[in-house]
Amino acid sequence: MLLGPSGCGKTTTLRAIAGLETIDSGEILIDGRAVRDRQAADRDIAFVFQLFALYPHLTAYDNIAFPLRATRETRAVVDRRVREVARALRIEALLGERPSALSGGDMQRVAIGRALVRRPKAVLMDEPIGALDAKLREEMRAELKHIHRGNEATTVYVTHDQVEAMAMADRIAIMDGGVLQQVGSPTEVYQHPANLFVAQFVGSPIMNVLAAAVRPGDGQTHLLVGEDDAVLRFSAGLSEMVMQRGHADSALAVGIRPEGVLVSRQAIDGYIPVEAHIIEPLGPYDIVDLKLGKQLLRCRTASGYVERAGDTVWARLDEKQTHFFDYRTGESLGIRL
Repeated sequence: MLLGPSGCGKTTTLRAIAGLETIDSGEILIDGRAVRDRQAADRDIAFVFQLFALYPHLTAYDNIAFPLRATRETRAVVDRRVREVARALRIEALLGERPSALSGGDMQRVAIGRALVRRPKAVLMDEPIGALDAKLREEMRAELKHIHRGNEATTVYVTHDQVEAMAMADRIAIMDGGVLQQVGSPTEVYQHPANLFVAQFVGSPIMNVLAAAVRPGDGQTHLLVGEDDAVLRFSAGLSEMVMQRGHADSALAVGIRPEGVLVSRQAIDGYIPVEAHIIEPLGPYDIVDLKLGKQLLRCRTASGYVERAGDTVWARLDEKQTHFFDYRTGESLGIRL
């Protein structure tokens, strides 16, 4: 999965793999073989675009069968493979229809079927469900993951939607400004982001990031956050680890995801009083904005746990879910408690 904001180079990378762009250096390997000098037609790949690009005068059956007929496969082979793909995509009943009679989701299924029917070594998908509505996108995510598991081809999938990437990917490559930021499993990039860009691009709601400094004292580490220097208490070893990396001053950034902000309705030792600012009820849980001095700290609570905006609650950061970054470069300091 290639993930990143618009204009970061995802589609260009996909086009380079397909042979539609010339690369200046490096190699592109498909099935262990370098294909940099091969034409697009000789790379044994299939491309699925965001816009369906179906032949409007052909039926769904003929659209899917087109690549096989172009390579002069026998009628029996064409019919068998088309129906196998249609069965996997659940469009058997639509094979006689033309694109104008199909819904957006069904047209995308036909486009995917046309790519898969030839059984290529690699399938390239450029935001194939980006034009669909939210419900169809959710359905197609599950369908595509199911199809991928039954298909032996490697799939390179481009998206700017981090929810889509987290739900579907085996491995995610995150890009920004044409530069690869991090590669890893969804769990790795979520729990161990390499820098602030990855930390705030992956995850919804995004990670809270606060400017901070550390001070040792009373057998603990005092973490001073925000312009008002609100004091959060951490383990004594934190100050030593931060100072070893030369970041005891304000160049330190602390990151915490909403689920890592612990909230209590009663005063507890180690928690600090904060005011609930905005409550977003999302069904099984709420997202609550807490006023920490002049800054807002987003947290995730059980539904209805914070009753109303303006209430005072007590909060602290879960040490095990807190991340530490160099505020200037954005790079992770690799400190986990």
